[in-house]
Amino acid sequence: MVTPAVPDSAPETSRGEQTRKLIVDTAVRLFRDQGYDRTTMRGIAQEAGVSVGNAYYYFPSKDHLVQQFYATVQEDAAAASAERLAQPGPFDERLRVALTAMFDVMTPYHAFAGKFIKTAVEPGSALSPFSAESAPARERSITVLRSVVEGATTKIDAELRADLPELLWLAEMGITLYWVHDTSPGQAKTRLLIDRAVPLVDRLVGLARVPGFKSVTREALKLYRLLR
Repeated sequence: MVTPAVPDSAPETSRGEQTRKLIVDTAVRLFRDQGYDRTTMRGIAQEAGVSVGNAYYYFPSKDHLVQQFYATVQEDAAAASAERLAQPGPFDERLRVALTAMFDVMTPYHAFAGKFIKTAVEPGSALSPFSAESAPARERSITVLRSVVEGATTKIDAELRADLPELLWLAEMGITLYWVHDTSPGQAKTRLLIDRAVPLVDRLVGLARVPGFKSVTREALKLYRLLR
């Protein structure tokens, strides 16, 4: 008995991925040019040259588009740092690699990043980096920072190690907020912030192992876990 050949779905999948990318790229351009609030799904579909129904098939709402944009940025940043993080090394060097890769990837979007922030800071916004909707992008970022910690040859306090990736992510969010408001050429001040902050973080991580500071570290971690 001859088994019927199964049609190759790869071309269809490829077309679907291309359409998704086209819609996301078009949305990002319109968000930049006319703002998040003024951009509609119909407008995105028209600019992308697809039907409104097709746009909604891939992305049920504008928020889903932004979440895909967030995820794409995180994946690109992870890819940019993957080779250098593949080998063990000092904690401070690995952290600098991860943060630098993130802001290298984000640089082209600086001009309109502030337009997202205005919406993201509203309580309950799906665009907040702390929202349930942002969980995939947030977890991808924390995964990279977890690899920073796990591959570090620097000795790290065992209890701090468990929470350190999330704490580093919070620090990354703080740097991101500064980056959004950084008007220096090429966001040079953000680069300076990273260069100066990384050694400080490294020292604080080292102090967590010193007997006199262990109790302080434990209390700080208890507070963090309570508020998380």
